[in-house]
Amino acid sequence: MFEQTFRNIDDVLRKEAGCASELDYTEQSSWLLFLKYLDALEHSKAMEAELEGKKYTYLIDPPYRWETWAAPKGKDGKIDHNAAMTGDDLRDFVNQTLFPYLHRFKEKAANSKTLEYKIGEIFGEIKNRIQSGYNLRDIIDHIDELRFGSQVEKHELSHLYEAKIKNMGNAGRNGGEYYTPRPLIRAMVQVVNPKIGETIYDGACGSAGFLCEAFDYLRTKPHLTTRDLKTLQEATFYGIEKKSLAYVIAIMNMILHGIEAPNIAHTNTLGVNLADVQDKDRFDIVLANPPFGGKERKEVQQNFPIKTGETAFLFLQHFIKFLKAGGRGAIVIKNTFLSNTDNASVSLRKHLLESCNLHTVLDCPGGTFQGAGVKTVVLFFEKGAPTRKVWYYQLAPGRNMGKTNPLNDADLAEFIALQKTFADSSKSWSVDAASIDPATFDLSVKNPNGNEAVVHRSPQDIMDEIAALDSESAAVLASIKALL
Repeated sequence: MFEQTFRNIDDVLRKEAGCASELDYTEQSSWLLFLKYLDALEHSKAMEAELEGKKYTYLIDPPYRWETWAAPKGKDGKIDHNAAMTGDDLRDFVNQTLFPYLHRFKEKAANSKTLEYKIGEIFGEIKNRIQSGYNLRDIIDHIDELRFGSQVEKHELSHLYEAKIKNMGNAGRNGGEYYTPRPLIRAMVQVVNPKIGETIYDGACGSAGFLCEAFDYLRTKPHLTTRDLKTLQEATFYGIEKKSLAYVIAIMNMILHGIEAPNIAHTNTLGVNLADVQDKDRFDIVLANPPFGGKERKEVQQNFPIKTGETAFLFLQHFIKFLKAGGRGAIVIKNTFLSNTDNASVSLRKHLLESCNLHTVLDCPGGTFQGAGVKTVVLFFEKGAPTRKVWYYQLAPGRNMGKTNPLNDADLAEFIALQKTFADSSKSWSVDAASIDPATFDLSVKNPNGNEAVVHRSPQDIMDEIAALDSESAAVLASIKALL
């Protein structure tokens, strides 16, 4: 049922002049989902309080609650369309009354970790792009069909929301920015193996995929206590996201996964001067896929000991600095980082090898990140002792990933198994740090087993990809025509 509801919502958004792409569809679905979820959460807390003989104080005042403006119900439990706003009245209420009211929550909140603050931040960043009040009414009617009552319902909704994020990430622009393949994230989490009580940080959190997967990994541990669950809710997961859309999606994604008030900050991670970082600021684990290819301004570069315009290299310095002694990191980065000869790359590799034990390099095949045409590696390291030996694993050599041939969990099973003992195989080998050239610190992936297979794609793979791209192009053109 939920899947059909999501389809119906997207069908309405495709007819909406103010929404032109999957990014817009996800954004507009997100703020409405958030308000529907918030209504369900408040009702749940009110019922719990009543059972305990207490009174619950609602965050949202009566005129602004979902049941008042969005879905007033008749005695039959269905939306009373005589009482429900629609058309220009609905659109104007949302734009001129509801959003300003919710934005003011940021000023009233006790601190940035509260749900009130998140509400205010979200509705200060996001805008209602649905110009037709009639389309907005249709979407609200569909959203109201969704239920957040049980864990099963939340689980199904979180999967559907993840699918929306994946579609958005694969929509062409900014592909890797919003969506890291979940099988790769799950493998990274398993290798890092977080424990209850450890803090987990992603300073480039995008849609919060790393934090959500780490939460799923930890909450399925056996014999969790009430205190453990409270720790997972409040003092385990921390993220930063610079871009407004990604920030809102990250908040919604974590809420749907079961974290009620996510510790996500909306700011520029690279604005932190590393010289000011203290022990209290550090984390046990860093999991991230920082943006690559960006160019940072000179004033931002001044925050880092190794000056470079490459965004990903600044993030790597940031992550190393923000790890506690003995902390563990798993970071996605372009594979050219391993061999670039510019001064910044050489200096950063030297810093990584000398300040951390870079124990594992996972070499990912081309096309792992759909929409981002670069080859990547994952660096796994522990902070506090220099590197002695690097274990390499070449994932699916000779295979070119794509939309019709995506990465899956089975692809990574052997890597996870062999990595536990750093075993040699036709796809894995070790390199002593002593043999690494001290002039270049070159860490290139060079399989001594001669397993550098040439990629040959089947004709059917190529035809399927062309068909998928044609379909994408047609959807983009249709969106453009709708705007003209």
